[in-house]
Amino acid sequence: MDLSQLRAEIERLFEAPLEEARERGRPIFEEFKRQLNQGRLRAAEPREGHWIVNAWVKKGILLGFRIGALVDYSINEQFRFSDKDTYPLKALEGVRQGIRVVPGGTAIRDGAYIAPGVIVMPPSYINVGAYVDEGTMVDSHVLIGSCAQIGKRVHVSAGAQIGGVLEPPGAWPVILEDEVLVGGQCGVFEGTIVKRRAVLGAGVILTSSTPVYDLVHGRIYRGGHGVPLVIPEGAVVVPGARPAPGEFARAHGLAITTPVIVKYRDERTDWRTALEEVLRMS
Repeated sequence: MDLSQLRAEIERLFEAPLEEARERGRPIFEEFKRQLNQGRLRAAEPREGHWIVNAWVKKGILLGFRIGALVDYSINEQFRFSDKDTYPLKALEGVRQGIRVVPGGTAIRDGAYIAPGVIVMPPSYINVGAYVDEGTMVDSHVLIGSCAQIGKRVHVSAGAQIGGVLEPPGAWPVILEDEVLVGGQCGVFEGTIVKRRAVLGAGVILTSSTPVYDLVHGRIYRGGHGVPLVIPEGAVVVPGARPAPGEFARAHGLAITTPVIVKYRDERTDWRTALEEVLRMS
């Protein structure tokens, strides 16, 4: 079945009555999930320098939840789990595929793509529809949510949260392009695109409606209303603050946290150098 046929079947079954979807949808869904696992299908993908959302792929993932049966995945009396039988843990052949998943509580759901050279430190969780490209490091206590798109040689530091987006199907997932650094305890949510080689300092929080202040170019970046927040290529983003509006806030010296772009990387500086320069400036 080619991708155009697969898409047509997924679209049809997504709208079909539950009984029909369960009766006829399992072979279609299993082929769909096989393509997800191989990285041939993505919830969002770059085309001619721009990202597009593949809403039908999200519909296929949602179809899996709809037609799945709740089953017992318990290991013993101490480790009891239940989930849809359409989404067990992903079957990895780590040595053959060149993937390191270090022992200690990590879970990768079936339907996530993990490329060769990826390292996952424990404990971490990677949800269905996520795409993690070659050479990326997923550090301890990291969440990579459903449909998140992670590029090559990305470093997601300890405690970072990369949000997931499944509904509505046309909504933007979180996208981190190649060679991005996500600092510890960062949160990237709700349709944010972080362009190539950008650096998010520890503790930065980004959502599509978050205003990001660019001190270098004197601009404000924000998304919303179906438009993603886009962090420019090579931007170095750190937590900042802006005065809260209103007389009460002024009287009490209140401020609102906000991300601030303080500089841009160039081809001669790696992320460690960029962050060290920022720390010396502060």
